[in-house]
Amino acid sequence: MTSKADFYVLPSSDPDARGRFLCRLVEKIRALGHTIYIQAPDEAEANHIDQLLWEFRPDAFIPHSLLSEQLNSGIEIGWAEQRPSHRDVFINLHLEIPEDALQFDRILEVVVQSEDILTATRANYKRYQANNIPIDMHDMRKRA
Repeated sequence: MTSKADFYVLPSSDPDARGRFLCRLVEKIRALGHTIYIQAPDEAEANHIDQLLWEFRPDAFIPHSLLSEQLNSGIEIGWAEQRPSHRDVFINLHLEIPEDALQFDRILEVVVQSEDILTATRANYKRYQANNIPIDMHDMRKRA
């Protein structure tokens, strides 16, 4: 059962802001020693996230891979029914949260001010509440 869900609410409606924040978040979480799975909505977005992580910063190196490559990099990106062998951190970039995501120790949602993402993450929030998962809100709009 998930021990915690975190929502990072960004001030921007720009979908690229979500990707840039994701890169910083992944770098920080990995530095803390966690294993990460990023759930993309589809293969095209998984490839986009893969590219973002490689290009994140010239001085950064964030080893990662697509789950289909089976490289066990510590940061894996997948889509559809793909899942990693670990149950540490699940970053949901899909609109809906899959049922088996609730088995991860921690779930993260990155929210931008886009109607479809706001609607989906509100539904996910209610689902976490219904499953008695503690939720932390990180309102980045207050820092902007």
